[in-house]
Amino acid sequence: MTKEKAKTKQFVTDSNIPVKPIYSKLKNSKKEDPGQYPFTRGIHSGMYRDRLWTMRQYSGFGDAAQSNKRYKFMLDSGQTGLSMAFDLPTQIGHDPDSPRAEGEVGKVGVSIASLKDMRTAFNGINLGRASTSMTINATASTLLAYYIAVGKSQGISSKELRGTTQNDILKEYVARNTYIYPPQPSMRLIGDMIDYCAKNVPQWYPISISGYHMREAGATAVQEIAFTIANGIEYIQTCLDRGLKIDDFAPRLSFFFCCTIEFFEEIAKFRTARKVYAKILKERFHAINPKSLQLRFHTQTSGESLTAQQPDNNIVRVAIQAMAAVLGGTQSLHTNSMDEALALPSQEAAKIALRTQQVIGYESGITKTVDPMSGSYYMESLCDEIEEQTLSYLKKIDNMGGALCAIEKGFFQSEIRQNAYRLKKEVDSNERILVGVNKFDEKSEKKQNLLRIGDSLGKKQERAIKQLRKSRDNKKTEYALSKMQKAAETDKNLMPFILDAVLVNATTGEISNTFREVFGEYRPKEVF
Repeated sequence: MTKEKAKTKQFVTDSNIPVKPIYSKLKNSKKEDPGQYPFTRGIHSGMYRDRLWTMRQYSGFGDAAQSNKRYKFMLDSGQTGLSMAFDLPTQIGHDPDSPRAEGEVGKVGVSIASLKDMRTAFNGINLGRASTSMTINATASTLLAYYIAVGKSQGISSKELRGTTQNDILKEYVARNTYIYPPQPSMRLIGDMIDYCAKNVPQWYPISISGYHMREAGATAVQEIAFTIANGIEYIQTCLDRGLKIDDFAPRLSFFFCCTIEFFEEIAKFRTARKVYAKILKERFHAINPKSLQLRFHTQTSGESLTAQQPDNNIVRVAIQAMAAVLGGTQSLHTNSMDEALALPSQEAAKIALRTQQVIGYESGITKTVDPMSGSYYMESLCDEIEEQTLSYLKKIDNMGGALCAIEKGFFQSEIRQNAYRLKKEVDSNERILVGVNKFDEKSEKKQNLLRIGDSLGKKQERAIKQLRKSRDNKKTEYALSKMQKAAETDKNLMPFILDAVLVNATTGEISNTFREVFGEYRPKEVF
C-alpha cells in the first residue's frame, strides 16, 4: 500500500484569495528569488510560510532563581527561544563581593558569578531542547563554558547545544563600553571561541556581530549596517589569519540589528544588509558554501525609542517596529516591553511584548508570502540608495586599514555622535515629533506597576560567593587558574582551560582577573 502524499498547505487571504509563495515583476523570474544568492529577499525559499521566526525575549534580573522563574513563565507563554540579560558585574568580570560591583548586582540583568548560578538559572530547562542567546561580550568565553558545563551535568553533549553568544567586542569600544581587555587579546579570545565552537559546539553561533548598540547610540540605518559588516570583515580576517578556512566557520556567524520606527527604511536596511554581506563573502573571501553567504540576524526593537511619558504608547511603537523586522526577514526577534524606559520589564509587560509577536505571526497575514515588500518603487529605491552609501562607507573603512583601525582612530564614534547630535536637536526644536513627549503631552501620568530590584540582593549574592569559595576544593581551583594563566601567555586556545577552571568552581571574577594580569585593561582615548 503506497503512502498517501502529504497535502501541501494552501495560503489564502480572509477573502479566500490565494496567496502565492513569491511575487515578482516578471512571471517565473529567477532574479533574486528568496533562498538564492544574494539573498536580498530572504535566506530561505519559504521563509515564514515554512516556519515562523524564533520569538526570543531578552530577560534576566536579580539572582539565578528569579530569572529561572521568568524564563519558565515566558516559555509557558509561548516563547520559542531564551535570551539571557546579565548584570554589569557579570558583563565586566567582577564577582558580587567586589567593591566595583556594589549597587549593581542583579540590577540590569541576572547575576551569574559561578557554575552554581548557571545551573540554577537553567534548573528544569532541558538544554538539549532549548535555544539560548546570551548577551555577553568581554566574559563571553566564561559564560559559554558555564553553559557547556550545565549541559554536561544534564547529560547533553556540547555538540547538541544550540544558541548564540554575542561576543562582539569591537562594538563595545564604539558604543556599549562593557569591555575589559585591550583589542588584540580580546580579538584573540573571540578567535579562540570561534575555533573551539567549530570543532566542539558545532550548532552554536559563537558571535553575533551587533549593529544594535551603535544604532541606539545614534547611528543612521546606513551606518548601522556599514559599521556592523565592517566589524564582521575584521572578525573573519582574524579567523583566516589563524588558519581557519572560510567555509569552516562562516556558516556559524550571526548578526544582531536594531529596528526603529522608520518603517520602510528599516525593511530596506535588512534586505540590503543581506545582499551586501553575501557579495562580500563570495567576491572578497571566496566562500563557496551557500550558508557562508547568508546573513542570519536577530532583531530587537528600539529601546531608545521608548518613552517614559505615556508608556502605553510604547506598545504601538514596538508593534510597528516588530512588523518591519518581520517584513525585513529576521530569523529571531525580541520585542521590548512598554515599561522599559522606566525599569526592567514587569511580568505583565513582558507578556504583552511577546503577544505582539504572536499576533503578527498568527493573525496579520504577512507571513503568507515571502518578501511582500519586493517590487515597491519606494522600497527598491531605498535599497539601492542604502547599498550605495553602505559600500561607500566600507571603502572608506578599508582605506583606513579596516574596522579596528577605524575604531582606534575614533571614526565610528565620531560619525555616530554627529548623527546623535542631529537627532537630539530635531527633537528639541520640535522638528522631530515624539508623541507624548514634545507633542500631545499630558500633565498627569498614571502610576505604573514597575519591577524594582533591591540592594539586599547584592548582599545575598556576596554571601553566596563567599560560601562557594569556602566549600570548593581551592587547591584544584588555584591549579586550574594557574594553568589558564600560563596558557594565556602562549598562543594556545584558551577555551579548554576556561572550561577546566569552571568545572572546579572558579568564579567569573577570578577568571577575568587572571586574564587581567596577562592582558591588562583597556583605557579608551577621548574622542570629540
